[in-house]
Amino acid sequence: MKLDLLGDRQRTHYCGELRKCHAGQTVFLAGWVHRRRDLGNLIFLDLRDHTGVAQVVCRPEVNAAAHDKAEQVRSEYVVGVQGEVVERSKETVNPEIATGEVEVVAREILLLNEARTPPFPIEDETRTAEETRLRYRYLDLRRGRMQHHLRLRHRASLTVREHMSEHGFVEIETPFLTRSTPEGARDYLVPSRVQHGRFYALPQSPQLFKQILMIAGFDRYFQIVRCFRDEDLRADRQPEFTQVDVEMAFPERDVLFDIIERLMEKLFALVDVKVERPFVRLPYDRAMELYGSDKPHTGFGLEWKRVNLPPGADEKVHVAQPLKALRVPGEGGASRSQLDKLQETAKSAGAEWFSYIKVGNPDVQSPLAKVVGEEPMRSLAESLEALRGDLVVLLGMKSKNTGPGPLARLDNASGEVRLELARKLNLIEAGQWNFLWVVDFPMFEYNDKEARYQPMHHPFTSPREEDFDKLESDPGALRARAYDLVLNGSEIGGGSIRIHSSDIQQRVFRVLGLTPEKARERFGFFLDALEYGTPPHGGIALGFDRIVALMARESNIREVIAFPKTASAIDLMCDAPSTVEAEQLNELGLEIEKQ
Repeated sequence: MKLDLLGDRQRTHYCGELRKCHAGQTVFLAGWVHRRRDLGNLIFLDLRDHTGVAQVVCRPEVNAAAHDKAEQVRSEYVVGVQGEVVERSKETVNPEIATGEVEVVAREILLLNEARTPPFPIEDETRTAEETRLRYRYLDLRRGRMQHHLRLRHRASLTVREHMSEHGFVEIETPFLTRSTPEGARDYLVPSRVQHGRFYALPQSPQLFKQILMIAGFDRYFQIVRCFRDEDLRADRQPEFTQVDVEMAFPERDVLFDIIERLMEKLFALVDVKVERPFVRLPYDRAMELYGSDKPHTGFGLEWKRVNLPPGADEKVHVAQPLKALRVPGEGGASRSQLDKLQETAKSAGAEWFSYIKVGNPDVQSPLAKVVGEEPMRSLAESLEALRGDLVVLLGMKSKNTGPGPLARLDNASGEVRLELARKLNLIEAGQWNFLWVVDFPMFEYNDKEARYQPMHHPFTSPREEDFDKLESDPGALRARAYDLVLNGSEIGGGSIRIHSSDIQQRVFRVLGLTPEKARERFGFFLDALEYGTPPHGGIALGFDRIVALMARESNIREVIAFPKTASAIDLMCDAPSTVEAEQLNELGLEIEKQ
């Protein structure tokens, strides 16, 4: 099939722009054939570009060549159309599309390129397997839904840049090739050709560079930056991701919070969501007690409470005190199978003990009643303000060790049970936007497997100043000057006030098991920089992919990333990662061992 040349023709309008006001105008449109309908003397082409669809009518009496050309085209062919915009008759108006009151009578059609039959329809909604969509991503991205999401992402990035610039922040690029600092997730390593046996690492974040920029006197920095982590993937994780990185010198937490809250207000205004400020602030300990999560969804009720059974009852039912109890309104009629499923959720999440109370009037039903008695169960239900027809869920641990490990597992289980109940009862309403600052995190968490402390956030987070004297004596009791931004149960940002004293930084490294020699080997350049007049500083990193996904009302960040990886970190379109030639390995001084 002979193709036409575009030549010096220029598009006068986009397909989705045409309205009644354009009637009588001669236009030139260009795009993809979305659909073709052949009625003999009449051929209709639905022509699509990123703005929408316009109907083109081809009549032989208007232009026989254009009609003949229309007979040759198929879906996804690229064409140019010149013709006159006319109003449709009332009975042919299509109210489903914005251009439905007009059509273009073709006087000339240019066939600019052919197309194979696509493996799936180019439609907003598709049931096509995700692997197929990712393999043919260039086709998937033609869909109106994906076009909308990526253009929304563009508008969001412009909003970030404008807002941060208005508040005196300077955008500065930091290196992609840096050194490995294996304290968090695994690094992606890049071998050096000119320095055999040495490796760069792709940055997990620009953390040290942005702190060094504060030492360098830039005062307020931001960057929309690509980061890389070689970790297991989930719906809200990718091996390469984008964050809005922010740092400021001489920080006041309230000032930073206000800047970020105003940014969220502007971003969500792009999707017609009104954000209420100021955001609620919730201490970490309280979040874990009430919701069993450090990123709780606060858009519905269901709050846990720590309770105790009567003295001696814990020995009879083999559970450690205290328990966690949750009142579930109106679920007193839950079946045994429903309760068994809830118990499975609790135990798979770390709880070792599960029970319940069904509240009647005046009797109560509970497996514990036979051992503890009905009256203590009734009293416990009343303390939770449970009413007739309510269900009370009880979780506990069998271990008498009430240290951080068992309590953390109990809290985690309570969070999973709460979310499972919310899903079952349809308590999570669409269209609610519940922003939350979680503050006052622990400085460290204890790793039972490695028998050592590790940072809750990262090792450059400052402890609260009043806790400095506990660094060596009681590191588990330290609170950090750290904070997370949470939206509808998703962590969308994390930050802290940083350590700006070389002495405190080295003491923190020692708590983490880093000898002075090892700390010098990994972070020597940064420790040196701290000794040259480092101002107090702090900041935050916002998960840009997650934020845009929430704005687009998508549960998976792959829907707002142009070329994402699969759950196994594979690019199906490019077939990456791939093998490389032996000559390339030789240049790098590398050899692949067979496993």
